[in-house]
Amino acid sequence: MDVKHVVRQLVPLLGGKDNIHSAIHCSTRLRVVLIDDSLLDLNAIDEIKGVKASFRKSGQVQVAFSTSVINEVYDEFINFTQINEVANKESASQESEKNLGYFKRIANTLSKIFIPLIPAIIASGLLMGLLSLIKNYGWLDTKHPIYTLLEIFSSAAFIILPVLIGFNAARIFKGNPYIGATLGGILVHPSFANVWGGLGDYQTLDIYGFQIAMIGYQGTVFPILLTVWFMSYIERFFKRFIPEAVEVIFVPFLTLIISGFVSVLLIGPAGRMLGDGIAFSLTSLIDQTGWIAGLLFGALYSVVAMTGIQNSFHAIEAGLLSNPDIGVNYLLPIWSMANVAQGGACLAVWFRSRNDKIRKIAIPATFSAMIGSVEAAVFGVNLRFVKPFIAGMIGGGAGGAWVVFNHVYATGVGLTGLPGLAIIQASSLINQFIGLAISFGLAFFISLAFKYDKESE
Repeated sequence: MDVKHVVRQLVPLLGGKDNIHSAIHCSTRLRVVLIDDSLLDLNAIDEIKGVKASFRKSGQVQVAFSTSVINEVYDEFINFTQINEVANKESASQESEKNLGYFKRIANTLSKIFIPLIPAIIASGLLMGLLSLIKNYGWLDTKHPIYTLLEIFSSAAFIILPVLIGFNAARIFKGNPYIGATLGGILVHPSFANVWGGLGDYQTLDIYGFQIAMIGYQGTVFPILLTVWFMSYIERFFKRFIPEAVEVIFVPFLTLIISGFVSVLLIGPAGRMLGDGIAFSLTSLIDQTGWIAGLLFGALYSVVAMTGIQNSFHAIEAGLLSNPDIGVNYLLPIWSMANVAQGGACLAVWFRSRNDKIRKIAIPATFSAMIGSVEAAVFGVNLRFVKPFIAGMIGGGAGGAWVVFNHVYATGVGLTGLPGLAIIQASSLINQFIGLAISFGLAFFISLAFKYDKESE
């Protein structure tokens, strides 16, 4: 691949050097923020040799290349366009935010906060799955010391979840991350009753007529999110008025004490009600409609994933897992069905299409969808022809209906497709396998029924 030639073909199709605000890259995609999107020619970009797919997402134009060349493409792109690489990354992030609508900005912010936390939640979910196997098959007595320790390890991330969220949310909201983590620590302080281990007895404080139930926020999501958002404004307010010479003393002190009181008195209870309300609504919907909810969620998830806001669902899923009355993630198995179904539809295009470029994309894109990453399959193949995308929606809906009907639950967040099997409850594994087979197979055979040539794109 001639990287220089590719970049010189690509830049004019993005509207030229003067139309490029900034650019960053990930493991497979060049992500470009444009000044004027109307100058973009996505169809022509797709025809460049070496480009796997191109699409708009999250306020950016994203051009997919193979992992082996993306770094070279990015370096040459920066060199040719003369973008200031030092200021580029922060600028690209900020400018792409401006291109998003209000709802998408909220979803994007939530995804930024939760994606770095996923490894800890996945590890906890895997441990919960292991404990489920140990308990179901009687490998250890539940009072055995090893089982007791594993139970502590598996619940730790959820118990201190407000601390983890507080640190990362403060970074995203441009506040002090250590004050954010401290506020999370206040919400899970041992003086508060631990809801994770069973509420038990708790005290009530009377502060000038305010009755404060000394109940902790272990495992909750929205109380700390709202608290840190509030804290970031308070901190910036004091920084404007307090002299720099004493800022390091008084800004953290005043920010912490005000945010702490407001959190315990107002934001915490309101955030708990919000989280419980979302969990109750979803649970009631699935309880009342059963497999129909799974059908709709599984069919529509691919449409939601096109917008990039699906990562914000991690907040809701973490709330389900950490809710003592629920304790499982019944959404992730449905998302797995939707992703795998798009992979099945994509594979059918490989069998039917005579376009060499599409065929080269289809196999790796199918594999990528099977392990939970659907962008290559959806944007690179299925949406080009529309019909395979619809076939994927049908397959995802069927699989979603199956897993809801059979009460398939996950013990973590973040892993979908085949890797997601690792965090499926032991008692649900067979039905999860069957659901994946239904989703993939139905989408594949429906998609296989159509012809795919250049004219049908």
